[in-house]
Amino acid sequence: MALSPQVNRQWVWPILLILCVLLFVLDLSLGSVNIAFTDTFHQLVGGGEANINHAIIFKLRLPRALAGIIVGAALAVGGLLMQSLFGNPLAGPSVLGISSGASLGVAMVVLLGGGSVSATYLSAVGLGQGAVVVGAALLGSFLVFMAILLLNNKLKDAVSLLIVGVMIGFLTNAVVAIAQFFSQPELIQDYLLWSLGSLAGLDFSQLSVMAIMVGLGIAGALLLAKPLNILLLGENYARTMGMPIRQLRMLIVAITSVLTAATVAFVGPIGFVGIAVPHLVRKIFLTANHWLLIPACGLTGAMLMLLCDIISKLPGSQAVLPLNAVTGLLGAPIVILVIINRRG
Repeated sequence: MALSPQVNRQWVWPILLILCVLLFVLDLSLGSVNIAFTDTFHQLVGGGEANINHAIIFKLRLPRALAGIIVGAALAVGGLLMQSLFGNPLAGPSVLGISSGASLGVAMVVLLGGGSVSATYLSAVGLGQGAVVVGAALLGSFLVFMAILLLNNKLKDAVSLLIVGVMIGFLTNAVVAIAQFFSQPELIQDYLLWSLGSLAGLDFSQLSVMAIMVGLGIAGALLLAKPLNILLLGENYARTMGMPIRQLRMLIVAITSVLTAATVAFVGPIGFVGIAVPHLVRKIFLTANHWLLIPACGLTGAMLMLLCDIISKLPGSQAVLPLNAVTGLLGAPIVILVIINRRG
């Protein structure tokens, strides 16, 4: 798609911003206990009373909604980077096995840590929230990234890197499957609950760490906007422009790894958002200019994750759906419709 000028779609930005604010307040209002939209808004601007609604909003729902914004932005930008690097419409932030590496790290702690790290301790610190689980996920992601870094020097093109990343994902998933086979049933259940993804239970210190990592990743992506635009014209053309392709490829992978590791470590592996949002944003803005696509993907990804969180809580009910189930229900149709409607 040609790099169309940004000015043609300037009117979309205020609409997206308003929708994002509305979804944010709505996410804080709805849940097992519904709070009036106006009351939630007054609480946010400091005009509400310090009652039970205040405690529900600021202690339970605000961290969850903020986590949704951060995770949605990270996954959407990561997916955009991978689709731009590989020229593959189905590429997502987990395509290089970084997400699988995080899952492997968690599996080693949860599934095989029954003796040295008791299941009682893991439950006490909060599965998916405790420092042990988060640290294991980050370590697993880092090890996979280092493997890709070493292999990148021996690979000639992005397609080879994509294949290697997919194979690394298969390898890590195979190890996790073996660990599940030899693990105890209750530990398998704990791991499966983590793998379903959840925004609940995070505190502000964890949100701060995740926000810093994601902020650095998105800032790095913006710094690469011009090289990414050139890369859309092909690696051969980029080489004639004097771009160091192998180094650029590694920078893109490194930034995507940071974005993916930050989200998977704290909320578990979340699917489809990173694949669907870049397609949706291109359809809305009718451009392939990364100066526009990167912030647009961040904003749209945050909106989609807030919408998924609202649906997952089944407003008015005590039940909470797995987040991955909701992202799949919303994300997959978006990708199908965009692919069907593609031209050229």
